[in-house]
Amino acid sequence: MYECLQHWLMQYGYGALFALLVAGIVGLPVPDETLLTLAGFLVYKGKFELIPMLLAGFLGSACGITVSYLIGRTAGIYTIHKFGRFLRVDDVALARVRHWYERFGKWILVVGYFIPGVRHFTALVAGASRLPYREFAIFAYVGALLWSSLFITIGYYFGRNWHRILNELQEHQIEAGIILAIGVLAYALFRYYRARRNHST
Repeated sequence: MYECLQHWLMQYGYGALFALLVAGIVGLPVPDETLLTLAGFLVYKGKFELIPMLLAGFLGSACGITVSYLIGRTAGIYTIHKFGRFLRVDDVALARVRHWYERFGKWILVVGYFIPGVRHFTALVAGASRLPYREFAIFAYVGALLWSSLFITIGYYFGRNWHRILNELQEHQIEAGIILAIGVLAYALFRYYRARRNHST
């Protein structure tokens, strides 16, 4: 699989990263984290530029999660259950994400990227729950930016050791997602209260 991903990236460049991420997040069997980290490693090797690779990673992640959202919004949970095998929909995972969505709300769209095998379920559930697109986009695209940038950066900064770092990080992805979500929330609250204070003075 590693050799196949490298071939696609070397052959088609940034477009390959974009297209493979869209397919993987929608539900096709693409190892997304490995793909992103490999892309970062190829930047480290001088094969590609960092900024365009980060942009391709973000756009592929954002487009993929949007497609999943639209599927959920137009088809609904019943149709997803009925035809979900085409998107590798697991009923147990889908029920788990629905429970998380009811408990944690829109923040699961951020954290969900870091939970292996369920990131596209979060968008399906959000769409089926009729979450307005604007609210979906705020949380899902922040998650896409954090997630794609993290793994590309790992490949870039850790170079030849990216395999080892990726394996270690994948064991703690849920914890990493929660920490990132808390950090984003804290920053948003900081900006909000600072804006209110500046407005009142």
